[in-house]
Amino acid sequence: MSGSGARAAAGESAHGVMPTDTTGDVRARGAGVSAQVAVLPVGSFEQHGPFLPLATDTLVACAVARRIAAAYPVHLLPPVTVSCSHEHAGWPGTVSISAVTLHAVVRDIAASLRRGGVDALVVVNGHGGNYVLGNVVQEASARGERMALFPAAEDWEAARERAGVLTSLLTDMHAGEIETSILLHAHPEFVRPGYESADFVADDRRHLLTVGMSAYTESGVIGRPSLGSAEKGRELLASLAESFAATFALLTPADDSSAAGE
Repeated sequence: MSGSGARAAAGESAHGVMPTDTTGDVRARGAGVSAQVAVLPVGSFEQHGPFLPLATDTLVACAVARRIAAAYPVHLLPPVTVSCSHEHAGWPGTVSISAVTLHAVVRDIAASLRRGGVDALVVVNGHGGNYVLGNVVQEASARGERMALFPAAEDWEAARERAGVLTSLLTDMHAGEIETSILLHAHPEFVRPGYESADFVADDRRHLLTVGMSAYTESGVIGRPSLGSAEKGRELLASLAESFAATFALLTPADDSSAAGE
C-alpha cells in the first residue's frame, strides 16, 4: 500500500480515541504488506492540574497513534486507558493498575495479535510513569518477537525543537507546554481556562518515586502550560510521525519500507 493510499484508508479509521475499522478494513490493509504492524496507545487516568482532563495521557497517546496511522499502513488499536499512575495518588480521580498487570495486558495483546497474523506491535506510550513498558519490549525482543516502544526521548526532543517548544523536557514534566499544546490542537474542547497562569517549575525531583508528585507541586502542574499553542501541538505530532519511520523500518522487511508516509 502506498503512503497516500495508507493515508486515505486511515482517514476514516478512528473517531476520537476509538478506531472504527471493520474486519474487512484490516484484511484489506494486511493484504498489501508482507508484515503487519499494530499500534497500541497506552495512556493513563491521572490528575493533570485543574485545566487538563484526567485522560490527558490517553488523549496524547491516541493523537500520536492516529497521526502515525494516517501516514503508515498500521493496524490502529484502541487505547489502554488506565496504567501506572501511583505517583499521582494524592489527587482525587487518579486510578492505577500495577506494573505487573500492565505488563500482562500488553504481553497478552501482543500474543493475540500474533495469533491473528499481526507479528509486530508498537506501544505508543503517553505516560512517563509507565516504566514497565520498557521491560515488556526488552523481554519480547529477547524472545525473538517484534515489538517497539515509541516515542523515545530523542523523538520528543526532535519534536520539541521543530515545534518551537521553549520548555526543556526536564522542566516540561507534567501538564506543561507539550501536553497543553497537543490537546489545544487535537482536543481543544477539553482544555479548560486557567492554563495561561498555571506555570510551576520543579526541576529537582530526585525523590519522586519515594514521595510522589504531591511533594513537588500543589497544583499538580510541573511545567509551563502558558506557552502552549495549537500550532505547537500540530508540529509536535507532525515531527513524531516523521520520527516513526525509523521504528517502522525496524519492524518491517526492506520491501515494505516504501509504504511509509512522508
